[in-house]
Amino acid sequence: MDSSAVMIQIIEHAEGCVLFVRAQPQARRNGIQGEVGGCLKVAVTAPADRGKANQALLDILGAALGLRSSEIQLISGFTQRQKKVLIRNCSKAELVTKLTAVLEA
Repeated sequence: MDSSAVMIQIIEHAEGCVLFVRAQPQARRNGIQGEVGGCLKVAVTAPADRGKANQALLDILGAALGLRSSEIQLISGFTQRQKKVLIRNCSKAELVTKLTAVLEA
């Protein structure tokens, strides 16, 4: 198992897991950049304007982790770089496995 996936904060939640994310709006390209400060770093090309970057972040995470839009929701950090994302119907072990696969690719 990749050590950076283990370092990312993941908390059990009644509906699944909460993943800690650090957003980088207005990046050159979209993508998952790895781990920084206990958070999954996600770069988005969209500006941090009226939720555009938040929606892009959820789209990128959903595509990378193989999730439907109903399985992923931003629950805090709407106007900040540090965010908490709820991943529904996914155990902590399953999420760690998916993150490891994404980070090793």
